[in-house]
Amino acid sequence: MLIEQLHALFLRHPEVTTDSRNCPKGSLFFALKGDNFDGNRYAQKALESGCAYAIIDNPDYIQGEQTILVENVLVALQKLAQFHRATCAIPVIGITGTNGKTTTKELLAAVLSTELNVLYTEGNLNNHIGVPLTLLRLNAAHQIAIIEMGASKPGDITELVTIAQPTFGLITNIGKAHLEGFGSFEGVIATKGELFDYLRQMNGIAFVRQENSILLKLAQGIQQINYGTTVNIDITGNIVNEQASLLSFQWQDKNNALNQVATHLIGGYNLENALAAIAIGCYFNITPKHINQALSDYTPKNNRSQLTITPNNTLIVDAYNANPSSMKVALDNFASLQASPKAIILGDMRELGEASASEHQTIVELIKAANYDLVLLCGKQFTQTPSPYAAFETVESLIQYLTQNRLQGYHILIKGSRGIQLEKVLPLL
Repeated sequence: MLIEQLHALFLRHPEVTTDSRNCPKGSLFFALKGDNFDGNRYAQKALESGCAYAIIDNPDYIQGEQTILVENVLVALQKLAQFHRATCAIPVIGITGTNGKTTTKELLAAVLSTELNVLYTEGNLNNHIGVPLTLLRLNAAHQIAIIEMGASKPGDITELVTIAQPTFGLITNIGKAHLEGFGSFEGVIATKGELFDYLRQMNGIAFVRQENSILLKLAQGIQQINYGTTVNIDITGNIVNEQASLLSFQWQDKNNALNQVATHLIGGYNLENALAAIAIGCYFNITPKHINQALSDYTPKNNRSQLTITPNNTLIVDAYNANPSSMKVALDNFASLQASPKAIILGDMRELGEASASEHQTIVELIKAANYDLVLLCGKQFTQTPSPYAAFETVESLIQYLTQNRLQGYHILIKGSRGIQLEKVLPLL
């Protein structure tokens, strides 16, 4: 079946599912395959559960006219999303970066949604499957789209921009993450830069942090809107209280009065995420009043820089992910807080390849310099890293320790890669 024909079918059945356990009546089931599953096997179940059609790539599972055979289901899904996006003449903002892309996406969605009908990436659907699924939610009511794009190896962003066809782009920052897949920090830079490469070819517009020399270099030759702490740029801002747990800041554009915002965001490192959302909001003529209210009202979730006060302790929970750059800024921010006593519970930073040992040792040295009252480390890499601190190979052994040694009255930073599952210790704190 040609993509044009598949798109015509999609317009009649504009809801897509890849999960045979969730089959809205009249939807299209795409039988994706993975390392441990084959969606073709569930095509019949999807049809029986309410799907109008099932798109498959194994002829053994043809079930009459309700099954549509394609060469590759994933490619068909991506091509359909690409074709559908091309029929929707609205601005599309592509967001990528090592750290902060999900928070920035959420902040930007909050800002733009005050005056526009916005489609944006939900959760972490930012890969080769999630991006197409998001784009296939586009309809005539949407006025703008925000597409988050993740990457773990060279070429990932090129693949996603080809599908999403962004007209605007933002790279939050570039740090040492997924080095195992990228091969080197230079590989990270080149891959994230694929977003700007696309914008350059398509005469798009890039939103660029003025203080980030790497991003400024990558954005050469592209029309830019700049934001940051530098004066006399498109959007400039600064933190009001460096020692406060929650971010408060001022901002202004070239022609506007000073605005002040008190947020629910932890850490000064979130200033650049907020300013990025402001820069894009201003470009699309969102009023400062609405921008400020959206940023003030936004509350982090999913263990991303959340401030939680329990009957026993004050927690800064950042256990969704971790890499050397995000770990450093989290530790720097925590060290600057005027609080006592302080404890940190850190989990391994995963997917660093050959750099893993040295990067974990660097974090240990940062910890030593800060003189925390209590340090607990978790994960195989931290247990193998020379340090004077207690280290637990698994979160279960850490839980056992915390069960026997309950913490009381601490300010605690909890940060680690998602796979360590540090959120499991929260009930003990």
